[in-house]
Amino acid sequence: MARLPRLVIPHQTHHITQAGIDGKTIFADHADYQAFADWLKAGLKQYKLSLHAYCILPDRFHLLATPSDAEGLGKLMQWLGRYYVPYFNAKYKRSGLLWQGRFKATVIEAQQYFLPCCVLIEEMPVRLHLAHEPASYAWSSCQHHLGLRADPLVADHSMYWGLGNTPFQREAAYRALLERGLSSAHFNQINDATNKAWLLGSEAYKTEMAKLTERRVEPAARGRPRKKLVG
Repeated sequence: MARLPRLVIPHQTHHITQAGIDGKTIFADHADYQAFADWLKAGLKQYKLSLHAYCILPDRFHLLATPSDAEGLGKLMQWLGRYYVPYFNAKYKRSGLLWQGRFKATVIEAQQYFLPCCVLIEEMPVRLHLAHEPASYAWSSCQHHLGLRADPLVADHSMYWGLGNTPFQREAAYRALLERGLSSAHFNQINDATNKAWLLGSEAYKTEMAKLTERRVEPAARGRPRKKLVG
């Protein structure tokens, strides 16, 4: 069966992740992280995506972004590969692939999943024992959301602004979300949807997006269709 084209819906929020091949390190020092962040910033501007949260880890990266058209997300990921992979290969005297296959992405219903997805992304360094707390990890959007520094990569989402009427209120509310952490159910839902590239949201949202895109946005029911009974 032919694989469906990647589901990209303009003006909807997408969780994107790309891993290094065979789990290998793809960011080895400060210069690597900075070079990638610089190309990411340029690519976001060129292909008209808004980045709401991110985390760059030694062997992978996560993005939470909204594209303005159907092509921009794919072009951004091609851009990152076009510039970062040759840079990394030349620096470390290697050749060949750096990414573990195609990037993975899913559309999420922001009303229900934006904030949990932000928490998943920004607490990842703690889960991987790279930091004692999310705010101490430099290569993520966490410090921006907590008001510790202004991050030029980040365009705040309306769901983040909805946390309070002032920066202090928003930062305090988001800190409380981080301290509470992500439930296992939300963690598994987001990871599973991203890995399988199926939309994550309510049934009403899935129906709306299916009509908008004129394609399936979730797996078909297993098994053969039931036969109609003849009366």
